Amino acid sequence: MKTTHQQEPPISAPQIPSAELDQKDVQPHSIAAVAASPLKPSIVSDSDHQAHQQEPRISASQIHSTEFEQKEFQPQSIAAAPHCNGAKEEPLIVSDSDHQKLRTSPARQASVSMGEINRAEYVSVGESPSPPVVSNAKKVSVLPLVFLIFYEVSGGPFGVEDSVGAAGPLLALLGFLVFPLIWSIPEALITAEMGTMFPENGGYVVWVSSALGPFWGFQQGWMKWLSGVIDNALYPVLFLDYLKSEIPALGGGLPRVAAVLALTVILTYMNYRGLTIVGWVAVILGVFSILPFAVMGLVSIPKLRPARWVVVNLKDVDWNLYLNTLFWNLNYWDSISTLAGEVENPNKTLPKALFYALILVVLSYFLPLLSGTGAIALNRELWTDGYFSDVAKIIGGAWLGWWIQGAAAMSNMGMFVAEMSSDSFQLLGMAERGMLPEFFSKRSRHGTPLIGILFSASGVVLLSWLSFQEIVAAENFLYCFGMILEFLAFIKLRIKHPAASRPYKIPVGTAGSILMCIPPTILICIVLALSTVKVMIVSLAAVAIGLLLQPGLKYVEKKRWLKFSVSADLPDLHFANRDRPDTLVY
Repeated sequence: MKTTHQQEPPISAPQIPSAELDQKDVQPHSIAAVAASPLKPSIVSDSDHQAHQQEPRISASQIHSTEFEQKEFQPQSIAAAPHCNGAKEEPLIVSDSDHQKLRTSPARQASVSMGEINRAEYVSVGESPSPPVVSNAKKVSVLPLVFLIFYEVSGGPFGVEDSVGAAGPLLALLGFLVFPLIWSIPEALITAEMGTMFPENGGYVVWVSSALGPFWGFQQGWMKWLSGVIDNALYPVLFLDYLKSEIPALGGGLPRVAAVLALTVILTYMNYRGLTIVGWVAVILGVFSILPFAVMGLVSIPKLRPARWVVVNLKDVDWNLYLNTLFWNLNYWDSISTLAGEVENPNKTLPKALFYALILVVLSYFLPLLSGTGAIALNRELWTDGYFSDVAKIIGGAWLGWWIQGAAAMSNMGMFVAEMSSDSFQLLGMAERGMLPEFFSKRSRHGTPLIGILFSASGVVLLSWLSFQEIVAAENFLYCFGMILEFLAFIKLRIKHPAASRPYKIPVGTAGSILMCIPPTILICIVLALSTVKVMIVSLAAVAIGLLLQPGLKYVEKKRWLKFSVSADLPDLHFANRDRPDTLVY
């Protein structure tokens, strides 16, 4: 589009082939000059073909689609335009035979490190533009964020007992010391770097989209959301399993179904009320869940026998159960990235919270295993889910066993609310990026993603009939695929955009970044290879659904059956200036 003046002849409307602006040839100084002059908005319509006062008419041959293509114009020139000669910039409206309006707000002065913000929104004639999203939610501080991460990853040592049953005390203890070095620390470091690089609720979806494109970003979101919902279906079931010894009616039948539904509704309501409430609930539940194990550790000191810690029989190890137990208990560090937009000062808070949570998680696993295996004689067949309550009874008495049972039940509640927060805010973040229909981005009066919460809760209810083993295996399989995409995105952004703004940067170069991702990638391959045929078929079918779902949604968007939009408050990842080294685009 070239800028003309009042004296130039008008352009005829029949030259307009469509309603799309192509700005490949726009010169920044021309844009600035137009913004500096006292022009009023022009309107080009198929019905009247008239223009307002001094505004030049737009060349019809230069209009191609319903979207600005900004590959070659300089955002900084536009940013300066509103300040020239005190001119007030007003919106440009273009309508065509499809009765569509393109509304652009004044260009923003600052260009952010990941690309300029595109404030375009598309609405139909007669439809009011969507009001800007205003969140009433309070931002999450360090302490609640630490416990949200704790419950995303761990929730306490409940579920680690199988590692002793599968491999014995020595390998169990070594596993929870070595595995964090191979898996947890690299994943937490990548989450800290990428989460501060993209401090928004899309989290890992935005990471992958910026590096590999929106198609793979959607696949990442689909697989991670599905694995999170599958994981969350486990916690109401486990909560009731801890209570059924005292309330036998909860063991099955209609009372159990009713209890699962009631528990899901109550915990879902807590998520609806706000992330700050969820964060402080996680703090209270976390203290209650960890405290009995601290007491058990102190009581067990006189009974410890160090020789019991080194018992091992490499010929009798269930490697599949052992690795899956370690993997399940030490992953999901990246889940907190989908809440980055709700964090107070994420550039500093997120890395700090990840560091503290990593220490808390490792100690919450290692110390109870140390006291449990060292204080009582080994019987590997007894070391299954829930055995820590029996260990506590042996070490400290019935009161300590009951306390740990209650802590286990509360821990499942904490893991449920933390996981649902992550899943629902991920859907909100994807909607803000235009990957899902706009209604997913709607917030409640508490600032929470209402539609995302309802979708996640529905998935939990539908999947709650699965067994514990099926849930763990299925979610691990999908999670592994997602992590491969994350590693590829992390490495590609390090290679292609080394100068991009990274508030927190892992102190390794490109070669170090690649080397850091090799051990966890090998572990992923091992976990996938050990999957059963049934789990592999079901998981691959879920992946195939995602491959079809994304093109289907793009078709829905093209037909305008549902409304999609990109939030004006987010940096533009795909249409910014590709020549600038600090711009992250596909």
